[in-house]
Amino acid sequence: MHLASRLMAEPSSYSAQAAAQEPFMATIRELVRTYQAFSGYSEGFVRRFDLTPAQFDVIATLGNTSGMSMGEIGEKTLITKGTLTGVIDRLERKGLIVREVSSSDRRSTIVKLTSQGDVLFQAAFPAHIADMKQHLAPIGVSELDDLRVLLNRLGDAFRS
Repeated sequence: MHLASRLMAEPSSYSAQAAAQEPFMATIRELVRTYQAFSGYSEGFVRRFDLTPAQFDVIATLGNTSGMSMGEIGEKTLITKGTLTGVIDRLERKGLIVREVSSSDRRSTIVKLTSQGDVLFQAAFPAHIADMKQHLAPIGVSELDDLRVLLNRLGDAFRS
């Protein structure tokens, strides 16, 4: 039985009106609004460098490194495993990254920035950080730390 069918078959003493009044709902709404605002702004910023947010994430992750395996990139980025291969393919077509067979494990592929990719990283990453710093400057360091701790706790409530 589908979840919706089960929920309708099992009446709850918890009404939709009561559910909407839960104190945490205002926090959840603000979290979503904040994420949408940040995501939209950040996407617009990285698109100026002819990159998608996922492509920028890979470029930023590979910057200042000698390269990483696909598994390492997957662990360090916010990109799902199923999406990562396509992102890497597009960056390779743009000439920004190259795949090389690992010298220590011929079954593993190492992804590295090309010289063109490194030039882009050296321009885009500091510009993005400077832009973010400008927006976050009004929030004190201790407040940002408190926010990070609270967001971590919130995330832990949903991680299995």
